[in-house]
Amino acid sequence: MKAVLCKTLGPARNLVLEDIASPVPKKNEILIDVHAAGVNFPDTLIIEGKYQFQPPLPFSPGGEAAGVVAAVGEKANGFKVGDRVMALTGWGAFAEQVAVSASNALHIPQGLDFQSAAAFGMAYGTSMHALTQRGQLKAGETLLVLGASGGVGLAAVEIGKAMGARVIAAASSSEKLAVAKVAGADELIDYSTTGLKDEIKRLTGGQGVDVIYDPVGGELFDQAVRGLAWNGRLLVVGFASGTIAQLPTNLVLLKGASVAGVFWGAFAQRQPQDNAANFRQLFAWHAEGKLKPLVSETFPLERTGQAIERLGARQAVGKLVVSMR
Repeated sequence: MKAVLCKTLGPARNLVLEDIASPVPKKNEILIDVHAAGVNFPDTLIIEGKYQFQPPLPFSPGGEAAGVVAAVGEKANGFKVGDRVMALTGWGAFAEQVAVSASNALHIPQGLDFQSAAAFGMAYGTSMHALTQRGQLKAGETLLVLGASGGVGLAAVEIGKAMGARVIAAASSSEKLAVAKVAGADELIDYSTTGLKDEIKRLTGGQGVDVIYDPVGGELFDQAVRGLAWNGRLLVVGFASGTIAQLPTNLVLLKGASVAGVFWGAFAQRQPQDNAANFRQLFAWHAEGKLKPLVSETFPLERTGQAIERLGARQAVGKLVVSMR
């Protein structure tokens, strides 16, 4: 099979496309003929040795895949050859086949094609966990989404609206904000031209926002924390800016606020029943037309490196997908 390989840690331009042996599924695994694989921010980190875990070299990056079951391990219950599935792989998805634990796979519901399914799991799983278990967002509350045009950001906008919140989308250009508006955002902040803290104050009548969803970090985190309402919740989702912010804890005290980390991958492993319940709701909302994954660009397997570079440069809106078939 063909696979994109990271043979030396470094930038995406170092990735190579080679023929390698197909993986053999273990007893608890299924083998997937990959049709599409989502490109995610961790892909930009893992190839440079900067992610929370590091597979041994050489490896194929790619943390989520959608395709058809080609083989089933003897203890991989719930799946059969020919099933349409989406899976969290950790790495290995930028290849024509990938073996993955059955516990990390879901059946793709009707109405969701392979490309959309490859763009769904990580973005919507992360944002649903963030807003439900970690942020405890309630109908009628105000949600601020930073980086609102990216994969997880757009998912947070849509889920926030589905949960009945007033959603303020913040992004770095009017073009990106237009995408968030289509996704349902009630208010928009272009933080390349306007001070985030002042706009939060203006749009909330000085009250602040109840929940902040932050996959960006850095300077935006510093401004956003000052826009929290009393009993507000700030969700630390990621650090796309490349800078891990320092929290002024006096502001947390004065606002009676809380700061919660969001690590969906660990949540899915530790609380599989809660994760399954989240996806049942997500699939129901998708069937109702409330969630519409935006795949803005697709790339053939041989151009995987370009897709990762584009995401790392923060040039993408919605999700980028690598298509194998």
